[in-house]
Amino acid sequence: MRSYDFLTDKELVAYLREGDTAAYTKIYTRHWSALYRSAYNVLRDEAAALDVLQEVFAWIWSNKERIEVDNLRAYLYAAVRFKVANALRDEKYRKGFFTAFEQLKDHDPGFNDETLEVKELKNVIAAFTDSLPEKSREVFRLSRYEQASNKEIANRLGISEKTVENHMTTTLRKLRVILGRLSAYLFFFL
Repeated sequence: MRSYDFLTDKELVAYLREGDTAAYTKIYTRHWSALYRSAYNVLRDEAAALDVLQEVFAWIWSNKERIEVDNLRAYLYAAVRFKVANALRDEKYRKGFFTAFEQLKDHDPGFNDETLEVKELKNVIAAFTDSLPEKSREVFRLSRYEQASNKEIANRLGISEKTVENHMTTTLRKLRVILGRLSAYLFFFL
């Protein structure tokens, strides 16, 4: 009889592909708790988090013969993220989130829509803006903080509209990368 406790995830996946229910059970028990916390931290709903995990592990079992992964943990987290995103798109979870948000506003007279997360996001964007080259910084601030059009920015700075567009395209691409990294970090560590 095999002892599954000391097998690596890669070894467990190999047994899983052969239909070994004990390997499947070990994968489940080894990863369930962390995956549940990850789903729950985003959804803030126990039943929804459990539904996500049930869907992920049911899919794993149904498709066991086709699973070929080098990093099972990363694969499972990606599957949970995908299912969580689907759950968030589902109206009932979205509605529940906004209902809870409104209740919080109604019951806390000191509640401010500018939460810590929003303040932190503004700080990240401000630090990013400060790190830009001078001309890109000017273009970005005029566009985003003063809502100036590309034509107005071009006239004020004495540059062409195409140059304004190029600065904004480059700047927004860099900002998306930074915000993407930040969201990935927050998803895994909150």
